[in-house]
Amino acid sequence: MTTVRSEFLRVVTERGFLHQCTDLEALDKRLLEGPATAYIGFDCTAESLHVGSLMQIMLLRWWQKTGNTPIVLMGGGTTRIGDPTGKDESRKMLSDADIARNMAGIQKVFAKYLSFGSATGEAAMVNNADWLDQLNYIGFLRDYGPHFTINRMMTFDSVKLRLEREQPLTFLEFNYMILQAYDFAELWQRNKCVLQMGGSDQWGNIINGVELGRRVHQAELYGLTSPLLTTSSGAKMGKTANGAVWLNPDMLSPYDFWQYWRNTEDADVGRFLKLYTEMPLDEIARLEALGGAEINEAKKILANEITRLAHGEAAALEAAETARKTFEEGALSDNLPTVTLPATELAAGIPAFALFVKAGLAASNGEARRLIQGGGGKVNDVAVKDPADMVGNDALKDGVIKLTAGKKRHILVKPE
Repeated sequence: MTTVRSEFLRVVTERGFLHQCTDLEALDKRLLEGPATAYIGFDCTAESLHVGSLMQIMLLRWWQKTGNTPIVLMGGGTTRIGDPTGKDESRKMLSDADIARNMAGIQKVFAKYLSFGSATGEAAMVNNADWLDQLNYIGFLRDYGPHFTINRMMTFDSVKLRLEREQPLTFLEFNYMILQAYDFAELWQRNKCVLQMGGSDQWGNIINGVELGRRVHQAELYGLTSPLLTTSSGAKMGKTANGAVWLNPDMLSPYDFWQYWRNTEDADVGRFLKLYTEMPLDEIARLEALGGAEINEAKKILANEITRLAHGEAAALEAAETARKTFEEGALSDNLPTVTLPATELAAGIPAFALFVKAGLAASNGEARRLIQGGGGKVNDVAVKDPADMVGNDALKDGVIKLTAGKKRHILVKPE
């Protein structure tokens, strides 16, 4: 592999961010000449990003920490179409109100990772609706349509895989890659942005933008992708049995976020420390080499560091202390996730399996029954013997009922 000399490329190479680059040697040379501007786009498909987007956010953070200017591109325009990449069917069409609400939620996370402002090197947040909404359709087709061939677009995975599976790809979605390429050309004109980064599934879209900028503006643009991550067991990053691991605290508590990282598989500890924290590589190597029970200490450090970046120092310390009390002392903590139930419902008594579903510890009655029958369902740290056992006010301790699923998932049930 090419030996890189620029600080940004050295960091992302050493820490495992680099998957592909359109011209690594030329980009390295450009970065040695002085600071540059790069962007990553985020469509507004939910009210929060989840940890599957965290690698991209960390890329922007490292870009800024190495003296460059990051742009966060909000896909207010492209979200109205929906990226077909990796999807077997069209995305749900969102209203403008939905997109605006989602954008407001997504924007909150970036202030934790980037420094925004008008000074040199400060991050900027822009919305591609600002220019996409103003496009004249005929004029756009005439000016940019000749630079895209159907033959080439049919070779991209996002198109090829959908057609191979005999799933329809609408003309609307087919235009997505053209608009993403136009974004790059527009950001070159507006901000002299020379680099687009993204996940490896965006490679084809990024190349389109690099080539469009070269043809239309004679701009020397670059593309860089990070690998699509799975855990060592093959699970997709950002997804659990209970749903997405959201970055916004109103979507997922800092405690549950901390627990997600604390439960990292042993083989992933070193890799995640490199990608999601800023710890020195020699210290990561030391932690990665720990074996036996000691690796759990490394997992706590991983959880603390990632939660500190995402939610702040206080939230990370509180989550760690809540976990310590819960697991090491067996004590209740006010900081455990809490669900409320009508007092009348609890007074009448609820079958244990139904209570686990209401608390979100099981997705269905069948799953709850299997959990309890396997010995993994506990009420106040005592295993439930029968899924149909009734749980009522007599189970209240200090005004709450502690439910446990498996070894590490705890929830307090409180009557209201």
